[in-house]
Amino acid sequence: MAQLVDHAIAIDLGTDRLDVRFVAPGIVHIHATRDGHAAAPTPILDPAGRRSTFAEVRGTQLADGMTLASAVASVRWNRQTHQLQIDDAQRHPLLRIDTDALRQGRLDAKHDASDALYGIGGYNATEDASAGLLRSGTLQAKSGEQGHAGAPFVWSTAGYGVLLDSDGATFALQPGTIAASSPRKDTDVYILLGTPAQIFDSLAQLSGRTPLFPKWAMGFTNSQWGIDQKELLQIVDTYRARHIPIDNITLDFDWKAWGEDDYGEFRWNPTKFPDGPSGALKKQMDARGIRLTGIMKPRIHVDTVEGRYATAHDFWVPGEKVSDDYFSHKPVKNIDFDIPAARQWFGELAIKYGYDDGIAGWWNDEADTTGSDTEFMNMQRALYDSQRAVSNQRVWSINRNFWLGSQRYAYGLWSGDIDTGFASMAGQRARMLSAIDVGAMQWGMDGGGFRNGTPTPENYARWIQFGAFTPIFRVHGELGQKRQPWVYGPVAEKAATAAIRLRYALIPYIYSYEHARRVDGVGLVRPLLFDWPHDAQVRNDVDSWLFGDWLLASPVVEQGQTAKDVYLPAGRWIDWFSGKAYDGGQTIHLAIDSKTWSDIPLFIRDGAIIPNRSPEDYVGQHPLTELGVDIFPAAQRSTFDYYDDDGTTYDYEHGAYFLQPLSAQRKGDTVQLDIAAASGSFKPALRYYLLKVHGSAATRVGQLKSFADLHALEQADGEGWASGHDRYGDVTWVRVAAARAAELTLNLNP
Repeated sequence: MAQLVDHAIAIDLGTDRLDVRFVAPGIVHIHATRDGHAAAPTPILDPAGRRSTFAEVRGTQLADGMTLASAVASVRWNRQTHQLQIDDAQRHPLLRIDTDALRQGRLDAKHDASDALYGIGGYNATEDASAGLLRSGTLQAKSGEQGHAGAPFVWSTAGYGVLLDSDGATFALQPGTIAASSPRKDTDVYILLGTPAQIFDSLAQLSGRTPLFPKWAMGFTNSQWGIDQKELLQIVDTYRARHIPIDNITLDFDWKAWGEDDYGEFRWNPTKFPDGPSGALKKQMDARGIRLTGIMKPRIHVDTVEGRYATAHDFWVPGEKVSDDYFSHKPVKNIDFDIPAARQWFGELAIKYGYDDGIAGWWNDEADTTGSDTEFMNMQRALYDSQRAVSNQRVWSINRNFWLGSQRYAYGLWSGDIDTGFASMAGQRARMLSAIDVGAMQWGMDGGGFRNGTPTPENYARWIQFGAFTPIFRVHGELGQKRQPWVYGPVAEKAATAAIRLRYALIPYIYSYEHARRVDGVGLVRPLLFDWPHDAQVRNDVDSWLFGDWLLASPVVEQGQTAKDVYLPAGRWIDWFSGKAYDGGQTIHLAIDSKTWSDIPLFIRDGAIIPNRSPEDYVGQHPLTELGVDIFPAAQRSTFDYYDDDGTTYDYEHGAYFLQPLSAQRKGDTVQLDIAAASGSFKPALRYYLLKVHGSAATRVGQLKSFADLHALEQADGEGWASGHDRYGDVTWVRVAAARAAELTLNLNP
C-alpha cells in the first residue's frame, strides 16, 4: 500500500516501509526500513542540520503509482515495476532505483551508460593516481590511509549525486548502474540533483558547512622538523629580511616534550624552546607577524600521567596492542576519539598546554592507523570543540585523511608523506582534485616532497608555483630537511619568491572564496568539469583547474619542460603574464622557460573580476585602504562578491562581515560597472576600489573627474578615472568609493 502523507510518498510493505520525500528542492531522501528498524544518522550528516520535509512539492496520485515534484526534479513511484524514477525539471530521466533492492539493504540505480561518475574516494600518499578523476568498478568508501579522502558519495556531471548515510560502503559502478551496499540494516539514501555546483551545495547542506579558516591561513606555511628556538628565529628573520612572504611556521615533534612524564605529550619542550612555556616566544613571533602551529599525535605514552589516566578511563582504541613509538622508543597506544569523554579530555589538555602557550593551530598526524573512518575526524573535533569553548579565535588544522563530515571542524587535508621528485609532484594534481570531488575542499601537500631526500632546485621552484594555486599552501620535509626558498640557490629562490608574492597579491580574491565555500559548498579550487560538465575534453582532466571562478592554473610538473599543451575550455582566455588572448575550446601550445623557471601557465577567464593588492610580508601587515580590482568585461554580465571581515574571530557568524557585489558587462561601445550596496556590520579600512577595466579606453566615466594618466590619478585624492595601456592592451582605471552603491557607465572609443 502506498499513499501521499505530509508531502511524502509512504509505501507500507508489511514489516518494511519505504519513505520518499524532498528535503530541499534538489534533494530527495529515500529511507527503507526493515522490520521497523531505523538507525541513528552517522557522523556524515551534520547533527545540527535540518532535514525536515520540504513542503513546496506537488503530489499526484496515478493509476500505477504516484509522483512528487519540486521546481527542480520529480520522483515517480511505479507499483508495477517497483521502481522510483527520478527526472530533472525538463523530465529528462536521471535515475531508476529498484525499491526491492532497497528493502534488502542494497542500492541498485540505473542511469544512462554514458554518464561520467566521480567521488567515493581519492588516492593515498603512495598509490598510483594515473586513473585520474573518473570512477568505475568496485570501490570502497572509506577515510583510508594517509592522504586519502573518502565519502559514501558518487555523483555525475549528468546532474545527480547519490549519498549513503553509512559508516563505510561498497560501490560497484558499471556502465549504466550504480550499486552500493552498507553495514546498515536500514537503507538511507539522499539523491542530490542539479549542476555540479548545486550538488555540492546540497552536500554541504546535508553534511555540514565549513567554518572559515583565519585569514593568515590563505598565506604561506613552512612546516619544519628538526629545529630549536634559535634556528626558528633565524629562519623567520631570513624570510623577513628577504621579503619572502610567510604567515605560519608549523613545528614537528620538536616543540613537544614528547615521551616525558607530566603532560609531555602536550607541553612545550623547554630545552629546545625555552621561551615556549612562558609565552615569550609567542610574543616574539607576534612581533614578526608569524603564527606558530604544532603537530599533535593520536597516541599517548602508556606510562605517563596522561597514559595512566587514559587507562583508568578506558580511552584506548579497543583491542589495540602496546607498541614502541618510533621517535621516543617508549610504549604508546592510540586514544579512541569516538568516545566523547576522551575527546573532551584530550582537547582540554591541548588547549591548556599548547594553545594557551602560543600554539595557534593544529597539525594532526597519524590518526589513520586504527581502521576507523572517524578517528581523524573526531581527533580534530576534540580540538575544535575545546578551542571554541574557550576562545573566539578561529581554529586551523591539517589532517592526514578525510571522511565526509570532517569539514565541520575547521578541517584541512594534506596528501600525506609523499616523495620528492617530479613524478610525485605530478601525482598531486589527481590527489587534490579527487579529494575535492568528495567534499575535501581545503587541501594541501608537503611542497617539495617529504620523503627521500632533497628536491632539485627546479623541482622545488616548480613545486612552489604549483602550491601557490592550491587551497593550503605549505612546504615540508623529513627530519633535518629544509624547505626555505634560499636553500635552493638564487634561480630557484627568485622563481619561488615570485610565486609566493603572486599568491599574496591575490589574498583578497582568495579570501573571498572562504566565504563562498561556506555559503555555497564549493571552494577555491575545483576541477574544470564543475564549470564545463558537458565538455568531454575535461571529464578526466587533472592538468588544469579553476582557481576561483576566474583563473585557470596549469602548473609545470615535468623536469626540463620546454613546451606545454594546455586545453582551454569554451570562452575567451587571456594569459596572465603575457596578455595574449586565446579562444577556448582548443588546446594551445605554450613555450616554457626551462632555464630560470620563471613562468606559470595561468589564464584569465573572460568576464573576470579579480580583487588584488600589493603583496605583504604577512597577511594584515598593512591596512588595506585601496583595493585593486582587475576587470575583463564580457558581453555576459559577471559578478564577484568581495568579502572581508576581521580575519581572526567568529564574529562573522553574527553578522560582522563586509560583503559587496561587484558587477561588469560590456554593451557595445560601453561598459557597465555596478557596485551593489554593502552588507554586514564589519567596517574595513577600505576607502576606495581602483577598478582596472581591461580592453577599454574610456572617453567618459559617468560624472567622475578625468586625469591625464594613472600617476596623476594615484596622486590625487578621491574619485576619478584615467585611461592608458598595460600588458593586456587598453585599460581604464576608475577610482570609486567603497562600501556604497554605485552605477558607472564607461563610454569607450568606438
